Amino acid sequence: MKGYKGFYPGLICEPDNEHKKQYAENTVYEEDKAKCCRSGMHFCKYPLDVFNYYAPSTKRGLSEYAEVEALDEPVTDDESKHCSKKLKIGAKIGIPALVQASVEYIKNNIVETKKESATGDQSAATNTGDRSAATNTGDRSAATNTGNYSAATNTGYWSAATNTGYCSAATNTGYCSAATNTGDRSAATNTGNYSAATNTGYWSAATNTGYCSAATNTGYCSAATNTGDRSAATNTGDQSAATNTGYQSAATNTGDQSAATNTGYQSAASVEGKDSIALAFGVESKAKGTLGCYIVLAEWGEDDEGNRQLKTVKCHKVDGKTVKPGTWYMLKNGKFTEVK
Repeated sequence: MKGYKGFYPGLICEPDNEHKKQYAENTVYEEDKAKCCRSGMHFCKYPLDVFNYYAPSTKRGLSEYAEVEALDEPVTDDESKHCSKKLKIGAKIGIPALVQASVEYIKNNIVETKKESATGDQSAATNTGDRSAATNTGDRSAATNTGNYSAATNTGYWSAATNTGYCSAATNTGYCSAATNTGDRSAATNTGNYSAATNTGYWSAATNTGYCSAATNTGYCSAATNTGDRSAATNTGDQSAATNTGYQSAATNTGDQSAATNTGYQSAASVEGKDSIALAFGVESKAKGTLGCYIVLAEWGEDDEGNRQLKTVKCHKVDGKTVKPGTWYMLKNGKFTEVK
């Protein structure tokens, strides 16, 4: 059985007790017994279920995830978490890959008799039943699901895919598209330009890879990820992660124990929740936080050949003295410097 497993940073599980386990990629591990919550190695079949056990952001930092495969007959007591005596840890994967895997999982578990499809322009495919699929490949189309275990997919221009059911996935690959989920354990994904992926459910993930895109989460233990330029990733739930890798992008978190990360040029990371972290690793990027949060900044320079190179990375708590709350900072000459 294949599945997905979460870890604390460094591929570590249970670091606070005697059962601490250190794992490595592409390695097989064995234990004598397998009983859920007591012994053995645990994993999830549905990719986004890992957020229930390892939220995207924790007090120890950003969680890590990997593909795994049980090499025996695993046991389970709730179908959410499985336990194995012999488990192969595969390659680490990021949150966008988890989202895509969730979409594929839902599609593969759909009951075909509930499937509706529209391939023409200005078409609509709608499902209200459980384990259903609505698919559009035409321009200006809409695919809607309100049932559990449903998938709504659009590949056309100006399309919208919407899910309100539990364990649902809405996917858009077209230009000017929107994918929206309001159900628990949902995934909304956009790869097109000018797209928006929105989740309001628990354990949800919204991912954008297009230019000028927005990924928004309001649920607990959620992740919003953008890789496109001038994009915005926003989280309002606790223990959530908002990540941007694009140029002039913004990552914002208002929940406790959350993380906002930017690696793009001239980007911004902002956090407001208790015990949260704002990380700005891009060139000429900035970060801010409320009192008690932490800010991590990077400073870049050039070598003799004009190539970009990292000069230093520094972390500081927003203490109200050296680093003020609600104030943007950049790292200049190794010092936290206020900026507009």
